[in-house]
Amino acid sequence: METRYTRTAIALHWLMALLLTGLFCVGLYMSDLPLSPQKLKIYSWHKWAGITAFLLVLLRLAWRVGHPPPLLPAGMPAWQQAAAHGLHHLLYLLMIAIPLSGWLMSSAKGFQTVYFGVLPLPDLLPKDKELGELLEVVHSGLNFTLAGLVVAHVAAALKHHLFDRDDVLSRMLPFHASKH
Repeated sequence: METRYTRTAIALHWLMALLLTGLFCVGLYMSDLPLSPQKLKIYSWHKWAGITAFLLVLLRLAWRVGHPPPLLPAGMPAWQQAAAHGLHHLLYLLMIAIPLSGWLMSSAKGFQTVYFGVLPLPDLLPKDKELGELLEVVHSGLNFTLAGLVVAHVAAALKHHLFDRDDVLSRMLPFHASKH
């Protein structure tokens, strides 16, 4: 069995990491901006990037169906393996739920999502101000939950690399040679 992720899985992982970090930072920045054409432009870019992240996570899940991840180290305690699997499932769930909550929020607030300013996406909900405000809270909460789980994910990878000295981190690094 292969001990490293495929190049495609590695590329999708790091592309998603960069995209999600950028989306989170832009989301924090734009939320407090006063209403202006610049704010509307940033919101549009954020929505385009969010739809792109949604499409990429679907591609990533499709890839994973045919390319299962390498097994975790044999010496890893069962509770750590369960935690790792659970964390990955939560990360995937949030990577789907967050863009959907943003799309639902935009629909409820009456702002249609137009992908790259060209392809209008259907509104998923009718305009409803109260629901839009609730979905804004949901979208924000899901994002902060994802941020916390990403911190835990990175901390676990560093713990495996620095303390356990296993290959959990290195097998996902794009330029790290395999130890075969």
